[in-house]
Amino acid sequence: MAANKALSLPLILTALTLHLTIIAGEYFTPFNVTYDHRALIIGGKRRILISAGIHYPRATPEMWPKLIARSKEGGADVIETYTFWNGHEPTRGQYNFEGRYDIVKFAKLVGSHGLYLFIRIGPYACAEWNFGGFPVWLRDIPGIEFRTDNAPFKEEMERYVKKIVDLMIAESLFSWQGGPIILLQIENEYGNIESSFGPKGKIYMKWAAEMAVGLGAGVPWVMCRQTDAPEYIIDTCNAYYCDAYTPNSGKKPKIWTENWDGWYADWGERLPHRPSEDIAFAIARFFQRGGSLQNYYMYFGGTNFGRTAGGPAQITSYDYDAPLDEYGLLRQPKWGHLKDLHAAIKLCEPALVAADSPQYIKLGPKQEAHVYRGASSNNGQDMSLNEGICAAFIANIDEHESATVKFYGQEYTLPPWSVSILPDCRNTAFNTAKVATQTSIKTVGSDSVSVGNNSLIPQLIIKSKLGSISQSWMTLKEPLGVWGDNNFTSKGILEHLNVTKDQSDYLWYLTRIYMSDDDISFWKENDVSPTIDIDSMRDFVRIFVNGQLAGSVKGKWIKVVQPVKLVQGYNDILLLSETVGLQNYGAFLEKDGAGFKGQMKLTGCKNGDINLTTSLWTYQVGLKGEFLKVYDVNSTESAGWTELSNDAIPTVFSWYKTTFDAPGGTDPVALDFSSMGKGQAWVNGHHIGRYWTLVAPNNGCGRTCDYRGTYNSDKCRTNCGEITQAWYHIPRSWLNTSNNVLVIFEETDRTPFEISISTRSTETICAQVSEKHYPPLHTWSHSEFDGKISLTDKTPEMHLQCDKGHTISSIEFASYGTPNGSCQTFSQGKCHAANSLSVVSQACEGRNSCSIGISNAVFGDPCRHIVKSLAVQAKCSPPPDVSTLASS
Repeated sequence: MAANKALSLPLILTALTLHLTIIAGEYFTPFNVTYDHRALIIGGKRRILISAGIHYPRATPEMWPKLIARSKEGGADVIETYTFWNGHEPTRGQYNFEGRYDIVKFAKLVGSHGLYLFIRIGPYACAEWNFGGFPVWLRDIPGIEFRTDNAPFKEEMERYVKKIVDLMIAESLFSWQGGPIILLQIENEYGNIESSFGPKGKIYMKWAAEMAVGLGAGVPWVMCRQTDAPEYIIDTCNAYYCDAYTPNSGKKPKIWTENWDGWYADWGERLPHRPSEDIAFAIARFFQRGGSLQNYYMYFGGTNFGRTAGGPAQITSYDYDAPLDEYGLLRQPKWGHLKDLHAAIKLCEPALVAADSPQYIKLGPKQEAHVYRGASSNNGQDMSLNEGICAAFIANIDEHESATVKFYGQEYTLPPWSVSILPDCRNTAFNTAKVATQTSIKTVGSDSVSVGNNSLIPQLIIKSKLGSISQSWMTLKEPLGVWGDNNFTSKGILEHLNVTKDQSDYLWYLTRIYMSDDDISFWKENDVSPTIDIDSMRDFVRIFVNGQLAGSVKGKWIKVVQPVKLVQGYNDILLLSETVGLQNYGAFLEKDGAGFKGQMKLTGCKNGDINLTTSLWTYQVGLKGEFLKVYDVNSTESAGWTELSNDAIPTVFSWYKTTFDAPGGTDPVALDFSSMGKGQAWVNGHHIGRYWTLVAPNNGCGRTCDYRGTYNSDKCRTNCGEITQAWYHIPRSWLNTSNNVLVIFEETDRTPFEISISTRSTETICAQVSEKHYPPLHTWSHSEFDGKISLTDKTPEMHLQCDKGHTISSIEFASYGTPNGSCQTFSQGKCHAANSLSVVSQACEGRNSCSIGISNAVFGDPCRHIVKSLAVQAKCSPPPDVSTLASS
């Protein structure tokens, strides 16, 4: 205890210093940011930069420090984020910079970690975010047209952008104030739609650029995908590959604002996966061919809490197959492989920034090298490697065959679709196709069933649950149709958003029609049914007739033909229009809307169709339970909840409520909604998002994923035949130790008894490294005198690491020699060092992480003249108290 107390004072002083620094808003000695054709110039020095995309509202403030720290650990210099106008100004003139929208706190945390910040103000974001980040009230301003030369829009846009810039200045967050902000973006991918607006599009683009620069931010501005950007704005690239991209001026650096390391997912679709080898190849090629800043979209994707997911029908998870998964856990091997790539690029940085352009050397039909050198009197190809600093990238862009090339008198063998990085123009530090990083198998709970159909993709293991949700549930019936005094009646079909203002996903349409005996007889005699025909609808509609569900339809502006059963006399036709995320991409967003378009009629009647478009309709916005806020822990008791019996007959449109204890420990927590249908969920009043258990098609995944060749979002898909999203993140900061209140609204006839809660963690880690692999990146070092780099130890290493707080509890397999198989199927080969298990166990067990040298000096030589490798599979375990809770 005495030793711990002695250590506590420096820690307290460090924390106090950090706290005072955050208050002051100064994280760096003030510096200016400019640029030339080669790179951003930060404090007078060119920089090669790695940026990690993190959207602050897609996580909680309690998560931000770990996400930023893990980004830095992974090699990031910069954190990038959009701002979200609809989050910051939900009501015109009323701003929100609290909680998940506290951008000032986020920016200060970035600075306190010693990282730079790149803010993409937009204010249009796209980002698979509801309405692309625009507040819905914007569309109600008279005469407004979005993103064009339109005075009402420009006035509102300038006011918001100025608000953000002024806020950052007031908080001393720009680089020239000692803050972390080095770069800003105005608009977003406007070049994709500029032509849709004719000449007014270019006028608007130039206005946006001039307006932004005139705000006095004092750092450079960029426009992504804007090849006609003005000379004082850096135009940048968004794509899977940007190595061939060239800015529109020789005075601008080559910047990659969105490197898509995955893709988003829609309900009922497969999940995207981008192989680590391919994204590393794309990044290495970008820097090989003159790139200066690369940003991951996303480095951490996070969660679309509440109703923030864009549309139509984008899922609540925004995992994005990013290096940090939705819960903030490392996605291995992607995170580790890219960390090594970043380290290799950083070793090359002195040479990369010293050279105005690389020397190009063709090495074969699909093989080439780019060489970067420091200042020298000899610029010829035969320059001695001892003169100045030198770094090289050697690429094999052949999609199928390996290639051996000769470069400066040495031979290098490159796998297909790969780049080798030589920080000293001699020794290979990294090859994009050779992954030595561990594979991590994530677990849910604690008897394993494997899920996933791609042998090369880390799997998710579903385990027995750490904690089941209580079987004691309360229920509340949601009335169908008109339920409150705030309904109104109008002639004709009103546009959905004009009525709801996006205050709810739900809008009820109710009308009454009279059917005569003749109609009923006509249908019986001809054995036909009338239908409700709707010319066009989105995203989801439920059709009720006389209180009974007749059918439902999902789609984006599709025709609806729904057979219905009517009775003689008056019939109530009730339509429920549901939005599942507003349109987030494209021109004329203000005109897209939701609900229904065109004509609506009842067909098949004896005397012809009945036009419902001109009928009197009664409108009701939202659900009664939403209006009463039955999800609020402080208001649920007065709502009329009743106990739900285990044998209750399921009904549609029901609210359910229960309490549960949080799983022990600090691992991320998720709810399993695979037993449910469609609805929304709240925990302790926090809206965790929409859920929908649509199943992906059975085809289109494949058992293996070939990283070679150009990637697209349909390549290497996973999760075929499975629910697109079954698990839903509950941030730890939203949970109490016990008596947490879960409220869900379920639209279908499902009951909640099978909902469960569980933690997520990495339990199994595997790696395989050859004695011929490259030396670990930490054995390279820069000279303080001349900038040259040296390699101190060429012995390859295997590095294993559990989640933070977990330890390597056992080594389940270890073999140095010629092991067979892959993670979870390893077996000994003919050559095997008998001490393999004991050496690895001694080095790793009981530790969070460990490193083992891959050499005969460590294991002995079990078979001379044969290239050997070490294969290891280990188990990670949580702290003992969590294990106790799990087994109790």
